[in-house]
Amino acid sequence: MHYYNISLLGSPLEPFTYCSTSEIKLLTKVSIDVRNRTTDGVVIEKVQKPEFKTNEVLSQSEFFYSQKQLELARFISTYYICSLGEALGIMMPFSGISQDEVKTSIPKNCQFGSDALAPSVSCEVKTSPPKTRQLAISKESDTFRNASQRHSPREASQKSETEALLSDTKPASTIKLSQKQEEALEFLKQHQTSLLFGDTGSGKTEIYMKYFEQMIAKNRRSIFLMPEISLTPQMNKRLQAHFGEDVVMWHSKLTPLQKKKALIKIYDGSAKIVAGPRSALFLPIKDLGLIVVDEEHDDSYKSSSRPRYHARDLSIYMGKLYGAEVLLGSATPSLSSYVKFPHTRLKGTHFSAKKEFIYEKSKEDLSPLIFEQIKKALDAKEQVIVFLPTRANFKYLVCESCGASVECVFCSVGMSIHEKSNALKCHYCNYAQAIPKVCTKCESGSLISSRLGTAEALRVIQEKFSGAKVELFDRDAITSAKKLRDALERFNTQETNILVGTQMLSKGHDYHGVTLAVVLGLDNMLNMSDYRARQNALSSLIQVSGRSGRAKDAKVLVQTFNEEFFSKFIDNYDAFLQEEIGFREGLYPPYKKLCRILFSHKNGTKAEDEMHKMLESLSSIREIEIVGFGKCAVERVADKYRFEILLRSDKSTNIIRAIKSCKVALAEVDMDPIEFS
Repeated sequence: MHYYNISLLGSPLEPFTYCSTSEIKLLTKVSIDVRNRTTDGVVIEKVQKPEFKTNEVLSQSEFFYSQKQLELARFISTYYICSLGEALGIMMPFSGISQDEVKTSIPKNCQFGSDALAPSVSCEVKTSPPKTRQLAISKESDTFRNASQRHSPREASQKSETEALLSDTKPASTIKLSQKQEEALEFLKQHQTSLLFGDTGSGKTEIYMKYFEQMIAKNRRSIFLMPEISLTPQMNKRLQAHFGEDVVMWHSKLTPLQKKKALIKIYDGSAKIVAGPRSALFLPIKDLGLIVVDEEHDDSYKSSSRPRYHARDLSIYMGKLYGAEVLLGSATPSLSSYVKFPHTRLKGTHFSAKKEFIYEKSKEDLSPLIFEQIKKALDAKEQVIVFLPTRANFKYLVCESCGASVECVFCSVGMSIHEKSNALKCHYCNYAQAIPKVCTKCESGSLISSRLGTAEALRVIQEKFSGAKVELFDRDAITSAKKLRDALERFNTQETNILVGTQMLSKGHDYHGVTLAVVLGLDNMLNMSDYRARQNALSSLIQVSGRSGRAKDAKVLVQTFNEEFFSKFIDNYDAFLQEEIGFREGLYPPYKKLCRILFSHKNGTKAEDEMHKMLESLSSIREIEIVGFGKCAVERVADKYRFEILLRSDKSTNIIRAIKSCKVALAEVDMDPIEFS
């Protein structure tokens, strides 16, 4: 009898010991029984016969994890403080079945789970009888569903934009780069990890594609990460037009048939480029040579549940682990990437149209000036986009006279209004104060707090311009790739005159006829209780303004009390990054390491008690600083009360060591960003 420690895929539990009459290779995916329920696991190590009774492995599959996948999983479990099973659960295993057998064994009516990760595709090859092996693809086990990986089911009859990428397409001719682009590419190739800092429309995508070309020539494969693949159909078309059959798209909106075809090409190695959101990073790709992270600043790369990894950071770690080159790209890069990695600057744009910025000092509202500019655009048969940012769950006080917010005296971030307690609170250190009657900067009594939703904005604009076709463009309205494609088609054929939406408007879409971009609510973003608030607000304005003026001269109407800040940096993001260094130094990443420890329970008292136990254990550790603790900004989610502790230190290793030394039950640990020194 053979004995093995087996890690349960997706489970927070530590590895269990099982026995088997036959020898099993390490890192093989197996089926085991846990509390009378069949689940998947990975053989981690062979052990001596234990003193306790063990269950037998039910079956072993032809699927396995590579040694590098195990190393990556160990890093994830250590850094993000989760179980090895949770870390392995976000990865898809390699196939040990011959490629002909893969193609013939997958049944035509196979059902894939809703997610794009390993637990969604449970591939089992029964060990008995060996002559009649059958590959079965089943739905994901409910036990190991990850909340961050759930997506709405999609009708099989709907055609997604990515379906065409799995059909026969002849690649186009070799990409030609300008001299500046060639110089940028040569610089990037000289560094294992580098940043392409290029203005919107400066030709970053052409550089990516040229890099892919060169990797294909070396018989190396590439991963192309985008924040949300379903939101960038034009990128799909560009990849398809140039690389044809060499490209595989992977994301949650694929139909079961598309996933089947994509997996076949990934397993047999014919997929030279795998493109998708963060889940594409964990596919079993052989001979990995390049990882491109487009829009590296985007928050979509951060997982919102265990393990709370950041795909950009893990891409950098994987580059070192796999010996692959890593290219980060953005028009508005994060300060962490800008400071940590060598970068090349690509200025200018391919668009010749001019852009005029108009700033209006006003609270977040559809003002007469906005209506006037919209009317002018509609009269000229031109199109308009109206942007409202996604805001936090709490309101912020803003001075109507000078635009200043009330900031925490300790953390220098905006404080949120808690109306029940009639107080302002900092969500970093939990400092609270009474709601002031006058502005602390100019002593004006005009303190306001207003929010405007997309649905309300849509209704008001429709009433004001009854003859225009106005459409909502946010995640409530755009729930599938087909709806996205249809909405963009209606807009680009001028069937729709005005698009009203949130962050989706800035996600790289190509709007041909937009001559007016209206940007609302930037002051709410600027005053959020987040050390990245200035960066996020400016980045959003730059990204949204980049959607206008592509074919004709355009206007960008910005509603803000902080014109001085935005006008100073709108055309000089480099200068902003330099100023931001001074703001962050000594307090925030990349100069300090932050960690959030989250406690959640249906019983609020129990969650709070666990928090205080941890605080007591951490208080004696000198290497870390307890910045703050208390109720979360979002105090209750899914009927669970939430409390948190915020830690700061010079090194992330200090934080990890401190947390692991505490014998307290943890909910989740959120580390940001990774320390690579």
